[in-house]
Amino acid sequence: MSKAISLKINDMIFKETEEITHKTHTPRNSYINEAIKFYNRLIKRKLLKKRYQKESALVAGYSLEINREFQDIENENAL
Repeated sequence: MSKAISLKINDMIFKETEEITHKTHTPRNSYINEAIKFYNRLIKRKLLKKRYQKESALVAGYSLEINREFQDIENENAL
């Protein structure tokens, strides 16, 4: 199902879009849909990156602590 929207596009962006869609024989609607789809994927990846960075920072201290515990165990076993 499709939704109709009304939007205002910067004149330069519109002109460039018109040139590209004309040269590629791509309907403007399809071109804009693909552009939005691409941008949505890009933003989702950026949000996921931020989430991973945040979660990684949260567990970083635990990882170091666990590594120290394993090293202590290895040192005890070496004796």
